[in-house]
Amino acid sequence: MGATFSQRITDAMPFLDGIADRVQPKVQAVVDRGGARLRNVVDGVWFGSPLHPALTDVPVGSWTAAITFDALDVATGSRALRNAADASLALGVAGGFAAATLGLSDWRYLSGGSRRMGTAHALLNAVGLALNTTSLVLRATGRRRAGQVAFLSGYSLVGMGAHLGGELSYGYGLRVNRNVFQPAGPDEFTAVLDENELPDSGLRRVELDGAGVLLSRAGSGEICAIAATCNHFGGPLEQGDREGDTVVCPLHKSRFDLCSGEAIDGPAVFPQSRYETRVRDGKIEVKASEENVERKVT
Repeated sequence: MGATFSQRITDAMPFLDGIADRVQPKVQAVVDRGGARLRNVVDGVWFGSPLHPALTDVPVGSWTAAITFDALDVATGSRALRNAADASLALGVAGGFAAATLGLSDWRYLSGGSRRMGTAHALLNAVGLALNTTSLVLRATGRRRAGQVAFLSGYSLVGMGAHLGGELSYGYGLRVNRNVFQPAGPDEFTAVLDENELPDSGLRRVELDGAGVLLSRAGSGEICAIAATCNHFGGPLEQGDREGDTVVCPLHKSRFDLCSGEAIDGPAVFPQSRYETRVRDGKIEVKASEENVERKVT
């Protein structure tokens, strides 16, 4: 079969592409209008990890508590449990709006099947959030049973949306560190290039034990080396723009320090793997740093 059940379902819904075609450019424009500072906030660069997955725990956890309290309220008629259900529902709604905002930011650069599934994920969660918000209104106006039914419906849709979100992460690799899947590189210094072949302001990619390594010469004259594949979405950094001692990925404009590998601007949030360098007999030699993520996964 090849495709998962969720992929087959979303692939059978061509209208999802039409929605994405209309909405995605607007989301991109709004985020870009805020500049690098807004992008770094919503992408989680300051946090060192994507924000959207972390924030989804708030509505999912709160609404799970709310549905439990609702069930106990129906069984016992306890006012304390009723208040706990309403408070949990309200907290989940607040967290749901925050998570939805960050989710749209994550979705803005997707394409193909991942964009289609992301659109379905967003629609299910949006309708679920609307029903849960409606539940709050119904409860506040004295129509508690109707509010509980609305919430049960919304919770069910959010559960389906959460499943699609998990598949986006684990099936499509959304917001994972792509460097994890690259070879680590050599444990010992290995010659890769004549020193005079590395221009003062240029970028040079070399292949070393299956690892793509990006070489550069910093403004100080230091020879630096980081992973050549952008950890955000696999962009070839050697084709990116060099700006001072940083490189900007050609795919989604993530910016990295050429010497430390630090993610300076998102959407990338993880540092690029770094390599140690030295010059011996006119040759640039490189070896993998002990801190590289590839060394920590096996």
